[in-house]
Amino acid sequence: MKRTAQTSILALAAAACLAPPPALARDAGDPIRLAYSEGDLAGYTSIFTPDGQQPLGVVEYVQRRKGDVLEAKRVAYFVDGSSDEDSAEATIGKTLRALRGRSIIRDNSGRTTVDIRIDVGAGRVTGFYGIDKERKDFDERGNIPQGTYFGPLVNLVLKNFDANAENGRLVFHTIVPTPGPRQLDMELLRQEQTTLRRPGHDISAVRFMMRPTVNPILNPVVHMIAPETRFYLAQTSPPAMARFEGPRNYAGQEIRLE
Repeated sequence: MKRTAQTSILALAAAACLAPPPALARDAGDPIRLAYSEGDLAGYTSIFTPDGQQPLGVVEYVQRRKGDVLEAKRVAYFVDGSSDEDSAEATIGKTLRALRGRSIIRDNSGRTTVDIRIDVGAGRVTGFYGIDKERKDFDERGNIPQGTYFGPLVNLVLKNFDANAENGRLVFHTIVPTPGPRQLDMELLRQEQTTLRRPGHDISAVRFMMRPTVNPILNPVVHMIAPETRFYLAQTSPPAMARFEGPRNYAGQEIRLE
């Protein structure tokens, strides 16, 4: 009986992978519409433990616009000496179209353990993960949609959520280090409105959840395994990121950004 049940589950999963996804008005790889203008921007954000009590580091963010090309770079520096660095370039106009990007993860001695380069136009993902004898190089080729968002571009997807979401949900394509590169779809879900308590001024915000999505049959299993990421957007115009809660990277360390 147990073997039959396991076989049935595997057969169901295989059928789900082969079945076409339900029709959507917007495909996950389509570029999102931009509701707000983007320009030069720079700033710092503090990193804390999940309870917000212990400082862990700081995030430096720099965004530059050159004509219709937006360049963004985000580096998280941690007190143990490790760091996570993400950069991306995209063309901006009525829509946001990814051009290229890079993700670098360094350990507490400053050694690079993951280095992923993404070239959207060439459909190419190159780099390596691991160090010394465990290092693995890769050069993957295939179609990468212009509506693929990674690193700091994910924040722009969230910022323009209302202009692209359907029924409180927005799906987009991404490439993430796990530690090797993995292409998948992510869904952003609008959740409840809440109040963030801050000294001197409380912030009215809406919570959003981000998680991987495969298809309706497999999603319950995927959601049980994959970590959830939560964003809190202040209800300003344009919306401002007030808090982030979720995993630092594929290693799963939970952090909070304020």
